[in-house]
Amino acid sequence: MLDCEDRAARFLELTGLDPDSLRAGLGDPLILAAPLEFLANHEPDLIRAAEALAVTPEELVAAKDALQA
Repeated sequence: MLDCEDRAARFLELTGLDPDSLRAGLGDPLILAAPLEFLANHEPDLIRAAEALAVTPEELVAAKDALQA
């Protein structure tokens, strides 16, 4: 997801996170859900990420929902 500079900048801008916050929050389910929420809100990115991970978009959304529960 963050291999594209524009996408990475948009993610950081929309979430208010920075690279240090992301690293520090690796054990926090809400921080882990942030990239999935970002993807779920932009279908082209969601589909690309699902294809790259060899999962369905629905599985990514389910993972987001589980982390946010």
